[in-house]
Amino acid sequence: MAAEPTPQVPAQAPAPKPDILAAFEAAKGFMPVSEGLALYAAAVEAGRLGLPLLEVGTYCGRSTILLADAARAAGVTAVTVDHHRGSEEQQPGWEYHDPETVDPEVGRMDTLPLFRRTLHKAGLEDHVIALVGRSPQVARLWNSPLGLVFIDGGHTDEHATGDYEGWAPHVAEGGLLVIHDVFPDPADEFTGQAPYHVYLRALESGAFSEVSVSDSLRVLRRTGPGS
Repeated sequence: MAAEPTPQVPAQAPAPKPDILAAFEAAKGFMPVSEGLALYAAAVEAGRLGLPLLEVGTYCGRSTILLADAARAAGVTAVTVDHHRGSEEQQPGWEYHDPETVDPEVGRMDTLPLFRRTLHKAGLEDHVIALVGRSPQVARLWNSPLGLVFIDGGHTDEHATGDYEGWAPHVAEGGLLVIHDVFPDPADEFTGQAPYHVYLRALESGAFSEVSVSDSLRVLRRTGPGS
């Protein structure tokens, strides 16, 4: 009688060390731990391609901590792109506005000092390149493949579409496109409908296939040409 095959136990997803997770939780930002863990696992996987990991939408560096730690382990660099003036819903009078992010001298948001402080506290400054500018402008200057692109910038159709069109073409074959704040419900018009539209566009393009869903975080893999 033939022996029954040994069941295959799925490998446990990589998780950040306690000090990195603690730094993530302590940093100013909006990403919950469950989504952070999914992002970290994606970054670890993408790091094996030996290419940079890039995020659009830095804010104060909460998610950058996870990308930078994964990049450090893989011997690659994390790149983060943001103008540091805040997205629409973070401006004064809106739900996600934080007065601590306002520069009192110019009267506008400036999250760059807070971001630098976050990386310093986490001991990750040497593993991150911060590009300060608007995503479409920076994307026009970029000309090399990326192992991962994490879209977490503005939530209007204009900004989300610009992030996708600017950066998705740079995702290498087998690389990952990660999109945050994907909410299919039209009630989430101001927080997640634009990322949802970008997510659908990526799937419909034939260039990307879905890998995982973790609350509002979607992980897609490049499986074909185009974007």
